[in-house]
Amino acid sequence: MKAVAMPTVSRVAVCGGTHGNELAGVYLVRERLKRRADGTEPVSVVTVMSNPRAVQLCVRYVETDLNRCFTRATLSAPVSETSPYEMIRSQELNALLGPKGSAQAVDLLCDLHNTTANTGLCLITYSDCDWICLHICKHLQREMASTPVRYVHFDIPLNEAYSLDSVGKHGFAMEIGPQPHSVVRSVIFSAMQEGVQLMMDWICLFNSGTLFEGGWVDVYTMVKNIDYPRDSETHVITAAVHPNLQDRDFCLLHPGDPMFLSSSGETLRYKGKEALYPFFINEGAYYEKGIALSLARKRRVEIPSVRSETLR
Repeated sequence: MKAVAMPTVSRVAVCGGTHGNELAGVYLVRERLKRRADGTEPVSVVTVMSNPRAVQLCVRYVETDLNRCFTRATLSAPVSETSPYEMIRSQELNALLGPKGSAQAVDLLCDLHNTTANTGLCLITYSDCDWICLHICKHLQREMASTPVRYVHFDIPLNEAYSLDSVGKHGFAMEIGPQPHSVVRSVIFSAMQEGVQLMMDWICLFNSGTLFEGGWVDVYTMVKNIDYPRDSETHVITAAVHPNLQDRDFCLLHPGDPMFLSSSGETLRYKGKEALYPFFINEGAYYEKGIALSLARKRRVEIPSVRSETLR
């Protein structure tokens, strides 16, 4: 593939606390906010505590999930004093960092998240051909020897993209686990710190004219979500994730493999027709959403060499 010249990444947003009980991002944003910019940084970085009310209460959200409030429809909906706090806050963030889909939006938005699932570090995005995001992922994979780094793709049109990272011209959620909610684990916090710093290092090198060689990145495209087995009348969960599946995020799940274990000891098996990669297995925050795990299809994506347009 021919080298691609792309605009510099001159405005970056680093956000945390979109979910107020995902504490690695909350702590990292607090640390960044302590360090006032002195004007010498090669990149303009805005650091944002996305959901301060939820952070203060140490809950995922106050009235509704902020990270589901960034579709075009929600961002353009009329709001009033009686509207859910997170709906109002999403429009404030869109005005600050966007508007979504506009030339004024930040060049790159990195939203920091934690998961209870054993995912390692994931960059979650809505594009499988965003060369900036894919190159950042490739850079993190090369530099973070002790942490598995993966690129997860949600195949959703931009209008329907619902999370904060979709406001930027380029964007991703940096999701790291496992970490319980309302807890910070030093190893997870350190991995997030390292990931953000490596992202900033890559951006600075890219803006200075460094040519980054192309290559290949494995992309996990989400196919579907799987709910827990439930009672047909009460809808109460009747089985837990099987021990053979628990903590095996991104390990191939074959038809017939154990998936759930019922309270009576019965093993319920995966009935899909193709082997897929499970992730967000038994995520604590997804019980309310009816999701026991997500399944993805993996493929290798070729990415071109890239450099900034300044040296075109």
